[in-house]
Amino acid sequence: MKNTTVIENASSVSDEMQDEYQFDYSKAKPNRFASRVGRDQLMIVLDPDVAAVFKTTESVNQVLRAIIASMPKIEKGIN
Repeated sequence: MKNTTVIENASSVSDEMQDEYQFDYSKAKPNRFASRVGRDQLMIVLDPDVAAVFKTTESVNQVLRAIIASMPKIEKGIN
């Protein structure tokens, strides 16, 4: 009996998804973070536990540069 209930619940959840959604883009808001990121920059979201350790952009970049420096050099064109 329980297996039947689980299957019924699963099928009702999938029935809630529509084949197509119509979005009203006239209500869209501009990206409030767009002005903070330049064309040559990349925004990455850190997990909360990582963000608790790295409070500044400089600290993240310092650690990443140290890791990059310790990596073996890869010749261009060779994967």
